[in-house]
Amino acid sequence: MGRKAVVLLSGGLDSTTVLAVAKDQGFEPYAISFRYGQRHVVELESARRVAAGAGAAGHVVCDIDLRVFGGSALTADVDVPKHGSADELSDSEIPITYVPARNTVFLSFALAYAEVIGSTDIFIGVSALDYSGYPDCRPEYIAAYEQMANLATRAGVEGNAVKIHTPLINLTKAQTVELGTRLGVDYSLTLSCYDPDADGRACGHCDSCLLRLRGFADAGLADPVRYQEATE
Repeated sequence: MGRKAVVLLSGGLDSTTVLAVAKDQGFEPYAISFRYGQRHVVELESARRVAAGAGAAGHVVCDIDLRVFGGSALTADVDVPKHGSADELSDSEIPITYVPARNTVFLSFALAYAEVIGSTDIFIGVSALDYSGYPDCRPEYIAAYEQMANLATRAGVEGNAVKIHTPLINLTKAQTVELGTRLGVDYSLTLSCYDPDADGRACGHCDSCLLRLRGFADAGLADPVRYQEATE
């Protein structure tokens, strides 16, 4: 393997694809996941399966309780919005499933992990297309964070520039699915749902499920994960 890289891994479609991309580019991936007070931890089981299946060199799960702040349907007693189709989703408003400053928090932990293992490469599965309108998925945010990272770390000030890799930033969900499929990703191991049931079945109607389903449909492929209701 080549250089070490830290990969933010939620266990969902995007982060799993990014892990495969990092490996395909010759990096030795070290996965990092978070138990941050989200309304379910089924996604962490998916992350463990994905990391093991991909042969990640390491996988750490960090505990951060963002419930102390709330402010999101994922970390507070607020219903997760459900819709009939992806066409009902708005990209002009930031949805209640946005977790305040989540990517900033997660990237900061990833940055610390990278320094400890001697890496200057971090992969994150943000996309500026086919997403839910989160402000911390935009290219300008990533560029600003990378600049900060190189001011705030030993690696940066010693001339070993930190790079935040965003291989999905300009891809639609369909293109992401196609990319992962070419790289041999087993999407049956993943879970993208914001509100799965106790058996780990996806709801099929939250923003994340609808965008995922549309991505598979547009790619001409069937989504292999289990849903609470039959999906087309």
